[in-house]
Amino acid sequence: MSELIRLLGPPHVERDGIRLPGPRGAKAWALFAYLLLRREAPGRRHLAELFFTEAEDPLAALRWNLAELRRAFARPDAFRGDPVELRLGGGVEVDVLRLLSATPEDLAAMVITGGELLETISLHSSPAFEAWLLAERRRLATVVEGALREQALLRLAADDGIEASRTAARLVAANPFEEGHHELLVRSLLAAGDRDAAAAHVHACDDLFRRELGTEPSQRLRGLLDSGSVAALPVGGVATARAQLEAGEAALAAGATQAGIDLLRGAARQARVTGDDALSVRVWLALGGALVHTMRGHEEAATVLHKAADAACRLGDRVMAATAYREIAFIDVQACRRQRARVWLDRAEAAAEGWHDELASIHGVRGMDFSDAADYPEAVARLEQSLDHARRIQGQRQAALSCSLLGRVYLLTGRYADARAHLERAAQAAERVRWLAFRPWPEALLAEVDIEEARLDAARDRLEHAFAMACQLADPCWEGVAARGLGVLEARRGDRDLALTWLVDARHRCLRPASPYQWVHGWILDGLADVARVGDALQAADWARALESLATRGAMREFAVRACLHRHRLGDGQAMRAARVLAADVDNPRLQERIH
Repeated sequence: MSELIRLLGPPHVERDGIRLPGPRGAKAWALFAYLLLRREAPGRRHLAELFFTEAEDPLAALRWNLAELRRAFARPDAFRGDPVELRLGGGVEVDVLRLLSATPEDLAAMVITGGELLETISLHSSPAFEAWLLAERRRLATVVEGALREQALLRLAADDGIEASRTAARLVAANPFEEGHHELLVRSLLAAGDRDAAAAHVHACDDLFRRELGTEPSQRLRGLLDSGSVAALPVGGVATARAQLEAGEAALAAGATQAGIDLLRGAARQARVTGDDALSVRVWLALGGALVHTMRGHEEAATVLHKAADAACRLGDRVMAATAYREIAFIDVQACRRQRARVWLDRAEAAAEGWHDELASIHGVRGMDFSDAADYPEAVARLEQSLDHARRIQGQRQAALSCSLLGRVYLLTGRYADARAHLERAAQAAERVRWLAFRPWPEALLAEVDIEEARLDAARDRLEHAFAMACQLADPCWEGVAARGLGVLEARRGDRDLALTWLVDARHRCLRPASPYQWVHGWILDGLADVARVGDALQAADWARALESLATRGAMREFAVRACLHRHRLGDGQAMRAARVLAADVDNPRLQERIH
């Protein structure tokens, strides 16, 4: 006997393919979803306060609902103890968990129906639960989008443009204001040979963005229509492809980003014509990495990286495969597609066993992901592992990156001495290898430590230097981080108008790419909401709502709590209770002080 519990869409139970009545009452379904999706088992008193405060005997009401779940799911040993544990046992699947743990092979065969978590269910008598449910609905909507996107990318990488375009069309329908989805659909239509449909969709997207957003898509979307008209080089072969690869890598190292990317694209075309899979993998990895780390096109990067991963697996090259998997995961981390990122990181770590260089990078990306999600103890553990592997091979670049991310964790959790020590180590490691393109990141974070310790003049010097360097590099992420710091600095100095000018500019800069680093976007929104509340409550409320939406969709738990705190300070009577529910799994003493 097999049982499937569906929580996406109207909740129900299917046993051996037959739809059955589920537990009686909306609160029983809500209780089940909460128990299923919480990271740690909640205590009975917490559950009674969350769901049954209006009952004459809240704990008795909780006991009845837990008994109802045992009856409906025919699991007499489940939902017991204090804290309450699921213990569903074998033979039971839940659609949400199936989607969250799906491998790429699972996704290839999976029919993703979508639907909202606990559709049709709302508990107006439990506003704190409603806040949690809204956050989970947004998070799972991102999971569904991520799964559809990956399906389309896998089919595009396999040169199946027709199926890729069908899936990408569903993705656009699910979220029509995400430019990357439109780009994936246009790429898929071009791969399917339907240039007219691709051109029509570019025009339709342009109309939609102008009409609904008052803006227009990036030039890159329109430029896709010209990508198929690049003339083939008159001389082909392995030597030509290798020459272009070397020239592209040299151009990137010299800071000529666009020239380097164009050369690598040419190398990819030449390598594919030669049929040399090993060379193709090298070129695809170089091109994918360049596109990812210069933020020049995540959809193109993901496509070539999937090609590289498939070819590396056919060749039996575990290290190349691990590198491709890790870069795919990095794209998902920046976009807050956490579940997909972790699947690819698991695959990368298994392939890279014994290779310290690659393991240092993999643990670094894991640490970044856990830090963005506000799982700070796990982030520290992973980043320390990354540093351990980096030390074994004297990997200064990875040491710089991992130290900077540890410094960020300690900054956010109020451990300023530790933050300063790690950020200074990051800057020194970058200096040793002349990694100038990285320097604005630790420098801007060090300035944030200066601000917290009231060293405002030192902070200004660091931020002005970091901002100037970031602008020279034309790096939207670093520009946004430095401009955000300058805004916070001016707020501390008492110039609210100048602070808002810097913060608004920071947001525009970080959103310049179609696929920005969403954690930086959230950090800037947090600063905007904090500064604006002093003199413009309506604008502050708008930014707090934007932060809440971004944070809940991207499972950035600390930012979701901060959004509630902004709403509380603006007079929302229910926001503090929601903040406490959302903060239950965030191990940050500095944040916990603010909600108690």
